[in-house]
Amino acid sequence: MVSVPSSSSYSTPSTWHIFCKVVDNFGDIGVCWRLACQLAARGKTVRLWVDDVSALAWMAPDGYPNVTVMDCAQGIPLAPDGAAWWNWSDILVDTFGCDFAIDLIAIKTINTPATGQFDYINFIKQPVWLNLEHLTAERFAERNHTLPTIHRDGAAAGWTQHYFYPGFNDKTGGLLRETDLMARQQVFDRGAWLGQLLSLKQLAFDPNTRYISLFSYEPPALEALINQLANSQTSQSPTCLLVTAGRATAAVKTVLEHQTRLQPAYSLPRLLSIVYLDALTQHDYDHLLWSCDLNFVRGEDSLVRAIWAGKPFVWHIYQQDDGVHHAKLEAFLRMMEAPDSLKAMHRAWNVNATLDAAAPLPKLDLELWGQSALVLRQKLLAQRDLCSQLIDYAGEVQEKRLKS
Repeated sequence: MVSVPSSSSYSTPSTWHIFCKVVDNFGDIGVCWRLACQLAARGKTVRLWVDDVSALAWMAPDGYPNVTVMDCAQGIPLAPDGAAWWNWSDILVDTFGCDFAIDLIAIKTINTPATGQFDYINFIKQPVWLNLEHLTAERFAERNHTLPTIHRDGAAAGWTQHYFYPGFNDKTGGLLRETDLMARQQVFDRGAWLGQLLSLKQLAFDPNTRYISLFSYEPPALEALINQLANSQTSQSPTCLLVTAGRATAAVKTVLEHQTRLQPAYSLPRLLSIVYLDALTQHDYDHLLWSCDLNFVRGEDSLVRAIWAGKPFVWHIYQQDDGVHHAKLEAFLRMMEAPDSLKAMHRAWNVNATLDAAAPLPKLDLELWGQSALVLRQKLLAQRDLCSQLIDYAGEVQEKRLKS
C-alpha cells in the first residue's frame, strides 16, 4: 500500500515541468520560454522539456537562472538515478495539447519498484497536470477555462488534467506579463536603441523617419503595403521598414524580385528604406516593438508583446486550412473595439487570395490606431497576469485534493 502524501510534502519546493512541441515558426517555444522565465522570476524551479532546442540559441542565448532546458527530441529519457523526474508536489504543464507529460508519467509508472507499486489512479497522489491552451478571444475560452478531463487509458489512466486558457478578460487566465515590464518601458531610450540597431547596418537613426517593424508570414497584401509606403501621395514622411529574419525577410525579397521582373530598372523610392534584421533575442524583439511607430506582428507571442508595447499594430493570424482563424480574428477585433479603419487593415492583411498589388490598403491612421492600442493595453493591465494565475490555480488544485 503506497502512503498518501501529507500536506507538508506539497509545501516543499516543487518543480514546474513545461512541455513544448515546436511545430513551426517558433511561436510555441517563444511562449514557453517566457512562461518558464516568469515562473523562475517568482522563485520557481523550472524544467522546460522541448523537442527542438535550436531556436533558444538566438532567442535566449544567456538562458535564465533556475530554468533547465531538457532536450526531448528523442523522447523523455530516464532520470540519472533511474527513478523519475518528478515528485508528487510538482506541476506538469503541457502546452497547446502536446501531451509530452504522458511520457514523463509513463516513466514513473514503469520504474516504481514493485514493493511500492505506483497507484496512478489515486486522485490525491497525482501532481497537478495542466494544459495551457492557445490564446483566443472567442467565448469558448471562458467556458472551458479550468475544466478538468480524466484520461481513460494508457499510462495516464485515471489522471486528471485541467485546461487553462489565456485570454483577455477575468473569466480566463490572462496574458503573460513580467512584473517589471511597464517599469522597463518607462526608462527605455528609443533613439539610443534604434541607433545601435541601425549602426549594425551602417545606418543612423533619424527622428523624422517613421519606423515600422514587420514580423509576418507571407501576406498577399505585402506588395500593396510596400507600394503604399513608397508612394509619396500616401506617405508624407520617410519610412524605414525593419524586417525580421526568416519568413518575413524572404517574403519581402520575393515581392521586390517580382517588382524587378516587371520593371527591370525598379528601385525603391527615396521615401522608403528596407532594413533586413538579424535574428533578435526576445528582449531585443520587445525593444523593437517599443521603438516602432507601427508593428506588424504574427502568431500569439508577438501579439501579446505588441499589446504591451502600446503602439499601433496589425496582427497576422496563423492561418488554418479549415478557415477557423477568421472567426478568431473577428473575435479579437471585437474584444479590442478596434476602429473601422484598423478592422479593415486587419482583414486586408489576413486575406487568403492574392490581392492586386495596385489595390490600395486602408490608410495607416497611426494616431487613431495608437489611441486604440493604449486603451487596450490599459484595460488588460488591470487584469492579473497569466503566470500569477497559473501559480494560484495550481495551488488551489493541490489544496482541494488534500481536503477531498
